Amino acid sequence: MTTTTSHTPESEQPADSGTAARTARLIHTEATTKIPVHLLFRDDPGPAPVQLRPAVVGRRRGTGEQPRLRRPAAERPRPVPRVDPDLVERPARVLPGVAGVLVGLCGAAGCAAASWWAGVLPPFAAGALGLPAHAGAAGPGPAQWAACAGAGALTLFGFGGLARGRTGRAWVLGLFGRYRGTVRRTGLLWVNPLLLRRRVDVRLRHWRSEPVPGADRNGVALRAVVLVVWRVRDTARATLGVEDHERYLRECVEAALLRVPVEAPGAGGAAMDAAQEALTRQVAADTAAVGIEVFAVQPVRVEYAPEVAAAMHRRRITDLDARHRASVLTSVVDSVEDTVTRLTTRGLVELDDYERTLLVKDLTVAFCAGRGETGA
Repeated sequence: MTTTTSHTPESEQPADSGTAARTARLIHTEATTKIPVHLLFRDDPGPAPVQLRPAVVGRRRGTGEQPRLRRPAAERPRPVPRVDPDLVERPARVLPGVAGVLVGLCGAAGCAAASWWAGVLPPFAAGALGLPAHAGAAGPGPAQWAACAGAGALTLFGFGGLARGRTGRAWVLGLFGRYRGTVRRTGLLWVNPLLLRRRVDVRLRHWRSEPVPGADRNGVALRAVVLVVWRVRDTARATLGVEDHERYLRECVEAALLRVPVEAPGAGGAAMDAAQEALTRQVAADTAAVGIEVFAVQPVRVEYAPEVAAAMHRRRITDLDARHRASVLTSVVDSVEDTVTRLTTRGLVELDDYERTLLVKDLTVAFCAGRGETGA
C-alpha cells in the first residue's frame, strides 16, 4: 500500500494560515508599540518627534517579564506636635504687695467704722479707737449692714490677694478657663484673688529614668538608663498645652530610644557622643511644642536585655579571645622576623631555605610557649 504525501508550496498556502501564523505571539503577555514605516528609513529628523510608549508597561505575575524601574518615594517628614499658636506665655498684671496691704487696712478700718455706726462695736473697743460709744444706739439699719459688708469684702479682697513670689517658681493665672498671664516676679505681690493660680517649677531640673527598652544599630535589644537635663521655658504651654508635662517628657524619651539606636556596652566615646547628640535633638524637637527646653539626654548605663544578655556575653568573650589571639600571633611573628633578620644581617649564621624554615619553626614554637607561660 503506497501513501502519497503532497507538499504545498508556501506561495500556494492560503492567506488565512499565514495571517494566523503572523498574529500568533511567542510571549502571550508582550506589549509592543506601533512605529510608522516612513520613519524607519529617514535620516533627517522630522518636524515633530513622535512620542513612543515603552514596550513593557509593567510586570505581570508568572510571565517572567522584568519589572519597570521606579524611583523610591521620598520619605515624608515626621509630623511635629503642635499646640494653639495663641497660647504663648505673657506677663500677668500684678501689683506690689504694699498695695494689697493698704487696701486690706482700709477695709479693716471701714469695718470698724461701720460697726461703730451700727452700734455693735463694744464700748471698750470704741474707746480704744477714740470713738464715742453712744453712736448708733437706735440699732443697725440696712445702710449700716451694707457698709459693714462692703468694708469686709474690701478687707478680704486686699489681704486675700497677697502672695509671695519665689525664685525659680512661677504662677500661671487663669479666669474661667482662660489664660490670663504668668507671674515670674519675686517678693510680696498682690494678685487678683479671683484668678486661679497654678504653681510651675521653672528651675533647671534633671531626671534619671528607669531602665528603658532600646536597640543598637544591629537591632539587638538593650536596656538604657538616661539622664535628662531640662526646664520649663513656656509656662503657658507646659501647663495648658498638655495634661502633664513631666509625664509627656518621659514618654518622649522612651519613644526616642526606640527610634534612635543606642551604642552597645563597650562602645567608644565618639559613638556614645553621637548617640547622645541624636537623642538630645530628637527629644528637644518633640518637647519644644509644649514649652519644654531639653539641654541633654545622656545614656548613663547601657546593658543588654535579659533575654539576650547571656548570648551577647558569650559572643563578647569570644571576640575578646579572638582579638587576643590575633595580637599574640602578630607579636610572635614580628619577634621571629626580627630575630631571623638580625642573625642573617650581622652574618652570624648562613642559612639556606630549609634551614631558615626550621629556624623560623623553632623560634615560633619557643616564643609561643614563652608567652603561654607568661600569660598563665
